[in-house]
Amino acid sequence: MRPRHEVADILGQHWPQVEKHVGINSWQLRTLAAIMRCRTQAMGGHVDACTDCGQVRVSYNSCRNRHCPKCQGKKREEWIQAREAELLPVPYFHVVFTLPDTLNQLALHSPRIVYDTLFEAAWQTLLTFASDSKHLGARLGMVAVLHTWGQTLSLHPHLHCVVPGGGLTEHGKWKGARGKGRYLFPVKAMSRVFRAKYVQALKQRLPEVDRELVNALFRKEWVVYAKRPFSGPGSVVEYLGRYTHKIAISNHRLTAVDGQSVTFSYKDYRQGARKLEMTLGGIEFIRRFALHILPRGFVRIRHYGILSGTGKAAAIPVIREQLPEEKKLKAKVRELEEYNPLVCPCCRKETMVTLQVLPKRGPPQGIRTGRQYTEYEKGL
Repeated sequence: MRPRHEVADILGQHWPQVEKHVGINSWQLRTLAAIMRCRTQAMGGHVDACTDCGQVRVSYNSCRNRHCPKCQGKKREEWIQAREAELLPVPYFHVVFTLPDTLNQLALHSPRIVYDTLFEAAWQTLLTFASDSKHLGARLGMVAVLHTWGQTLSLHPHLHCVVPGGGLTEHGKWKGARGKGRYLFPVKAMSRVFRAKYVQALKQRLPEVDRELVNALFRKEWVVYAKRPFSGPGSVVEYLGRYTHKIAISNHRLTAVDGQSVTFSYKDYRQGARKLEMTLGGIEFIRRFALHILPRGFVRIRHYGILSGTGKAAAIPVIREQLPEEKKLKAKVRELEEYNPLVCPCCRKETMVTLQVLPKRGPPQGIRTGRQYTEYEKGL
């Protein structure tokens, strides 16, 4: 069902103020401009018609920006299909690494450093426990997805990690995880190691980091949250489908929009995931949304160890060969329906042809010079 309101509508209502907002940088502005124009006449498109029933369809181009609420569906399905071939018939664990709000101010000014360090510290924490024979004694893998938001669009950087329950020993033998409960490794111990690894990595990246900030980080109790293991490879796929290409807020969560304010739904997990609503001024809503626009070129889904780009090609066949025959059966995963532009939405036949190509219009107000336009186009 098509949502009643869209983030693009809110941007259009407040665009002159957005352009002048001191809290929104040029990269965020270009991203917001792309979202505002997505699937509108400004992006160009084409007119198609059915040669059988005469149905006419006007389609506008997408911005394809990874922060756009309307452009993640296809990317998500393509990514999931690529991951299905890599699933192992073993238990998978879900671990969440969360940064304390003490780092929020630094994240606003140096997001790339803060988020890169989060990935590094999380992986080093898992490696520390996996390399210890008391816990595993093997080389494991990880798929990590960065989320930077809370339910109310506040800054809340955390890493969702999917970890197979086991790894390869130094002799190339598969070794299953010992833990059969709620977590792969002891959570409290992981929290302390994670804090130490993060502070150590942060000092290496920012030698001039404030000593008071470091002291404040050690005074905080850090959180590593371990969810129950997935029931099987099929549930891993479902999870990845929900989380990998998720954005700060979907259009379906917007319940009321006018020229002054925005009301959206959220879940309060402190009250047992109770569903509530929050109303913000339009500009404040956009400012919060812009907080979660990642730096240019930043990779928010990363693969490590035996699941890394270079490691999985060699590791996965070896692991599958060593597993018992009954575990080699391919798990049933959901079938992903692909969109076929040739199919008529009326008669459902592959009879659609293009009648006219609609030209793309110029950049939005405030992006005027040739150089600005070039930079804008690169951001789409």
